[in-house]
Amino acid sequence: MATRRGFITGASGIGTAAFLGYATTPQATAATVDGAAGTVKVSPQQAKDSLLAVNAGMRTNYAVLKAELIKHLSPVIVVQNDAKGGRFTLVTENGQESANPVAETFELAKSIAHVPLGIFSVIASYLADHIPNLPNADRIDPHDLLMVAFDDDSSTAWIPPLQAYAATLTTARQNLPDAGLPAALTISCGNILDAALRFIDTSVTAQSFDMKSFEDFSGSVYPDIRTNMEHAAQAQIEGVQRQMKAWRTKVGEAGWADLYCVVISQWTTSVLNQNTIIIKDCMNAAKVATHLIDLPGLENPADPVFTALDNLARIVQDNVAAEMVFPKDTKVADALKGKEDLLSDEILIQLGTGGTVTKSSPTYNTASAVCPVKK
Repeated sequence: MATRRGFITGASGIGTAAFLGYATTPQATAATVDGAAGTVKVSPQQAKDSLLAVNAGMRTNYAVLKAELIKHLSPVIVVQNDAKGGRFTLVTENGQESANPVAETFELAKSIAHVPLGIFSVIASYLADHIPNLPNADRIDPHDLLMVAFDDDSSTAWIPPLQAYAATLTTARQNLPDAGLPAALTISCGNILDAALRFIDTSVTAQSFDMKSFEDFSGSVYPDIRTNMEHAAQAQIEGVQRQMKAWRTKVGEAGWADLYCVVISQWTTSVLNQNTIIIKDCMNAAKVATHLIDLPGLENPADPVFTALDNLARIVQDNVAAEMVFPKDTKVADALKGKEDLLSDEILIQLGTGGTVTKSSPTYNTASAVCPVKK
């Protein structure tokens, strides 16, 4: 492992800028000696490289600290949201263990509740690119519709894929009674599947559909979708709470009091994520604000546990660094510890749109700090 002392010594021996990967141009490589002063003169590019090397050195040392810190994070629960209600991993000093604690009812109920979205995904690109007079017309962005409805609305190319999806729905409908679902859930799933098959049959026969006919179908099954949501939520709450209770016993009250939970999700489910809501009530209430962390991303990472721990290590070391680096400005320290960029407050000040001016802040002509296109 590279140590701070070893890194600095090595860098100075071979040229810090080159060591850190900053390329030098032919014009910037030659330093000259000023005979009169007896000092080495450098080119502007060399001077800039030496300044940039300072930040590169910081980043290298920061990464070394973070990599080592990961090994000491404990206890931590990592949650990867998935179709089964979430995969949970407990990380302690003794190792890791994972579980999918949510009952299968969760996945089955959501699968059938997603039927309207499945049909929409087949037909959406063939919609007419204008919004008809519907009750929710003002809630649909015309430009969004224009981009989604990118195929010819007079085409019937949607029929084969919709028929293929109908075959899947038909099989599910035939097998539904044997799935062992609660009676109320069996009824709601049957209603959704039956209505979907009717919509598909009517649309294929007419070789036509529109936004209104689809909304008539989707609106008619909404009460049944709510029933499915009720059963899915109940299964998730029971499964997650049971798992958290078991791990709390295993970790012990002292360890549980300092537990970190990192919930990995996509952006579309990162606010009021279902697992975050459930976990919140299982943690030490005094630590929830700082120890329950939602980590939204674009797609599920290849190694969710490492991704969670890598980000958590940065959060933990920043918590300490913030107070030590900015002991005289708690607002800036809080920014380093939280989600704010360190420059955000200063940018708001200069733009004249907010920010908190401290005693050390210069006075700006905020009237001139306005985006030129702003009306």
